[in-house]
Amino acid sequence: MTHIRIATRRSPLALWQANYIAAELVRLDPSVTTELVKIVTRGDKILDVPLAKVGGKGLFTKEIDEALLDGRADIAVHSMKDVPTELPAGTSIRAHPKREDPRDAIATITKGGLDSLPAGATIGTSSLRRIAQIAAVYPHFKFVSIRGNIQTRLSKLGTEVDAVILAAAGVCRMGMQDQMHEFIDTTVLLPAVAQGTLGIQTRDADASLNTLVDQLNDTDTVDRTRAERAFLARLEGGCQVPIAAFATLDGDQLHLKGLVGAVDGSVLIMRQTTGLRSDAASLGAALADEVLDAGGRPILAALYAQAEA
Repeated sequence: MTHIRIATRRSPLALWQANYIAAELVRLDPSVTTELVKIVTRGDKILDVPLAKVGGKGLFTKEIDEALLDGRADIAVHSMKDVPTELPAGTSIRAHPKREDPRDAIATITKGGLDSLPAGATIGTSSLRRIAQIAAVYPHFKFVSIRGNIQTRLSKLGTEVDAVILAAAGVCRMGMQDQMHEFIDTTVLLPAVAQGTLGIQTRDADASLNTLVDQLNDTDTVDRTRAERAFLARLEGGCQVPIAAFATLDGDQLHLKGLVGAVDGSVLIMRQTTGLRSDAASLGAALADEVLDAGGRPILAALYAQAEA
């Protein structure tokens, strides 16, 4: 019998994700038993400051990495959009199960979508990616930084803000779709890198456990994630920068869109490319270079300098 300790954050969504992976592991091997190792990360503790101002990478993963490295946990379950492109030595993201809805979703006081909101409406989000893209189309909106779990953010609707934007994946996993008023098309709001994708992190040396975890992989999700995260890695992006990327597949053809923008939406640089899915990582890196050469470099340099100030 194999007992697997699963490191996870403590939010309702994180616990749902960890329990989902636990059930999948038992489905693959009924002799497996599991327990959750619940961890509070730095990003969970600092809720009164926008992520962009907290700074640093690994805000939601560092403490979980430590639990994996010091032996308190055997695997970790992450939302991939929170995971830095560089991981601690001796660990890897071993598996990506099938991706959930990658879009963003919005709940509004008007019970309609973005177009239903009046001029001057307040949008609750701490995501610079969302702010940049929405401000480019709706310059009359105002943005209010809100943090916390899904339930906490939705509780501010109608009291502190006129709209709340959330990742559709989390909403769907928590069964809260009926509280959303629009699922925003990716042509309007390009998702965060790997939004909707889970990542299972393990120690490289745990051969037998890795053989089991490998079975959780969904090939399409793996290839799309490789492309998007290669784009992010080349840009050295983090929470303080408006970066978006989204890959889709048509057979062996992978199509990738990538974006870098100014926070106020005054400049959005988007490029796209298509190639073989087997070249996912190189496509992502090449697209990032294209975005940098098209004007992304000075935007990122200014944002990184501001974040470090």
